[in-house]
Amino acid sequence: MEKESLIKRYLVFIAGLYFLAMGISLIVHSSLGTTPISSMNYVLSINTSLSLGTWTFIVNLLMIIIQLWLASGKYGTRKDTIEILLQIPFSFIFSAFIDLNMILIRNLVPSNYGMAVGILLAGCIIQSIVVVLEIKPKAAMMSAEGLVKYIARRCNKKFGNVKVYVDITLVSLAILISLAFTMRIEGVREGSVIAACITGYIVNFLNYKVMTRKTLYRIIPIKHE
Repeated sequence: MEKESLIKRYLVFIAGLYFLAMGISLIVHSSLGTTPISSMNYVLSINTSLSLGTWTFIVNLLMIIIQLWLASGKYGTRKDTIEILLQIPFSFIFSAFIDLNMILIRNLVPSNYGMAVGILLAGCIIQSIVVVLEIKPKAAMMSAEGLVKYIARRCNKKFGNVKVYVDITLVSLAILISLAFTMRIEGVREGSVIAACITGYIVNFLNYKVMTRKTLYRIIPIKHE
């Protein structure tokens, strides 16, 4: 792969991380909960002195450890290990983008329930598009999507379907953590459930119906196999 193509891939990936962080921040500011992949991070951030971005980095590191186990032995290759370890610096950048976006849109407060739902859906769509762009060019992946990828591969399941299961699991864990801290549910609302149920299916739709390889050639150079 040419150096210029590789650089462009990673620049596009980093830009994608910014918009993924924006999607998460929008869902948080919808006041209807948070994105499933950030549900635990958000609940931990509102119950501790650490920011959402800091908890995102910590949880991502845990996901990286799980991925290394999933890709161990006959289930992975040296290339997989490198791909997983590459998530560490990108997780740091992503976490910084989350805190930056939380500051940039701190004054975004929905004035009614309809506006809140609109902000939530906008965040879900932005997040889904970025997930598809992470998968197709094969430049790198973030920890949450990487975890889904290796679970799907090891269990021989569709990526989008596994993502739904993982998202619901993360929301459930966030609820348990919130109950452990405050004996009530904070940071998880109907928006978290909606995002958990629809994001994976939006990813499947975009992956197979819209974001074809021909479309992506116009966005970023992809090496023909």
